[in-house]
Amino acid sequence: MVIPVAYVTSRKGDEPEPTATRRPNRGSNNTTSKAPEQSELAKYYAADSVFNPLVSLNSTDVQQGGNGSAVSTYVNGDILEFTYINEFGGTFFHDPTNPFSKGGQAQSWSPAIGEPWVWGQDLVRGVNLGGWLVLEPFICPSMFQGQWAGTLNERELAMREHYETFITEQDFAEIAGAGLNYVRIPLGFWAVSTLESEPFLEGVSWHYFVRAVGWARKYGIRVLLDLHALPGSQNKWNHAMSSGAVNWLYGVMGMANAQRSLEVVRTVTEFASQEEYKDVITMVSLVNEVVSADIGPNVLRSYYYEAYNMIRRITGIGETKGPIVAIHEGFEGIAPFNDFMPGADRLALDQHPYRAFIDPAGMDIPWEQQYQVVCGWGGGTNETRNSHGIVIGGEFSAAINDCGMWLTGVGGSATYETTGKTCTAWNDWRSWSPELKANISNFVLAEMDALQEWMFWTWKIGTPQSQSWPSSPFWHYKLGREQGWIPRDPRAHVGFCASVNVGGDKFTGEFPSSAVGKVRGDGVIATASIANYSAWPPQSLGPSPSYDAAQVALLPTFTQTGEPITLAQPSQLAGVAVGSGWANAADSERAWVPVAGCPYPDSFNATATSLLPTAVCTGQPVRRSKLASWPEPTPRP
Repeated sequence: MVIPVAYVTSRKGDEPEPTATRRPNRGSNNTTSKAPEQSELAKYYAADSVFNPLVSLNSTDVQQGGNGSAVSTYVNGDILEFTYINEFGGTFFHDPTNPFSKGGQAQSWSPAIGEPWVWGQDLVRGVNLGGWLVLEPFICPSMFQGQWAGTLNERELAMREHYETFITEQDFAEIAGAGLNYVRIPLGFWAVSTLESEPFLEGVSWHYFVRAVGWARKYGIRVLLDLHALPGSQNKWNHAMSSGAVNWLYGVMGMANAQRSLEVVRTVTEFASQEEYKDVITMVSLVNEVVSADIGPNVLRSYYYEAYNMIRRITGIGETKGPIVAIHEGFEGIAPFNDFMPGADRLALDQHPYRAFIDPAGMDIPWEQQYQVVCGWGGGTNETRNSHGIVIGGEFSAAINDCGMWLTGVGGSATYETTGKTCTAWNDWRSWSPELKANISNFVLAEMDALQEWMFWTWKIGTPQSQSWPSSPFWHYKLGREQGWIPRDPRAHVGFCASVNVGGDKFTGEFPSSAVGKVRGDGVIATASIANYSAWPPQSLGPSPSYDAAQVALLPTFTQTGEPITLAQPSQLAGVAVGSGWANAADSERAWVPVAGCPYPDSFNATATSLLPTAVCTGQPVRRSKLASWPEPTPRP
């Protein structure tokens, strides 16, 4: 590997300005920016180029069809024609003259875009688009093999070619055809903004995300926008751009990184809450796989509470008011969140149960026992669904062990092999027997039945340069469905756990009213329920090293004096009304930005206590003021 996942490219120096417009020019729908001199990169910025992800084709023809219909699209400038295959009654629809009026229907049993989703009746069955807009070595291994070109423009070109080709419109058509109705799309904070010192490609991944939202609408697929990597890194893994340490709500830069994160949440919430997008981008996940044990449970809950209040000040309260807010359980398990923020408006829990990352002794138990183990997830999941509300299995896979090229990191080895076993047979799916494929398929059915609402990690795995077939087959939904170890029809999971004699709590079929936006009263959360996490900023950080209130007051922070960013949207035909990119005009606060002249430690490497300042360089962080459109929730006496 030449370029670590955290340092793939940069848009600083002489690179083009980001396409995103900055407020107060919120009404701009500009799709161009100053292009680099290199013609190969310039094509991605031209206002009339099919390479530009923000350019819509200049056609007024309605695109619609069903199983067997022909579709024509572009992939990296080339015309791609494919046949839409959907044996589940799905249809696609796009009217360029009225692009936000409605959309497709993924399957006959899933509500079309524009139709209400009934929680408790309609089930989330989806996949992640991992490794696309946030690189992961095991998902796109070829991006980490060979010698990357040295110039920044050439690195951006490599990234754009990956964005263009790894996930295309055809993937969305095939996802619907696979019986799935949701995608979870991981995004890094650099999709919105970066600091001058950071080596990330600013803003570009957003262009491909928002184009994908258009494809999702066309094929009837709803989107969970997942903030997969936050400033400073919320965990120690490569998919959070970590160098091996947590610097989010932890360490000397913990608070500054949290302020930046809230600004990212604010920006994507304003975009997703627009009338044009809210029926497609239906969930926003605040942070992926944060490790609660590293930053402290109450500190994590303080962030969730602050972010939730900020979001609901923007959106208002009720089932049509902006996205569902999803929070990861921090690897505490979901049970500790059963009574978290009772009465909160549309607050979903996200769990990622993996069998792959366990003691190697448990990896080779008989298949029947494997089914029973994962079916055991169902009782706790249903208990939390009954008491708290929506629970999404945001990630899971077909893996019973951690075999797979670079699954544990570039050059890493599987713990499965530490006991004298080999991953060779597990990694080469071409030699798998029909019996093995059937066992893996049943294992996946058991997981689906236990989780009920889920998004498999991940839709596809790339092919490394060192071989001619995709690697890490346990994690490849598309390939597994084609080859027989992923169910052809995801509805087949219904009743599987009962068939292997695993019971547990049952879902009543009805979520608590506030969990689905049917709020009774004003959505206020009782004081007793938030006593341990209502303070923002937190009064202490920890656990080790820990900072008390006096030390927290000395930590570097940002100042709320910057221009908020309004995210770019695709162009539309003349006369088509589009949003401004900012749903709530009353949200006129300034953005959190570094204080000019103040030194800041490396935001990804500031855990040493020696970096703690001895005097304040910025003013105390101020709590966000109340928006005129919706009063801030306050504790009930």
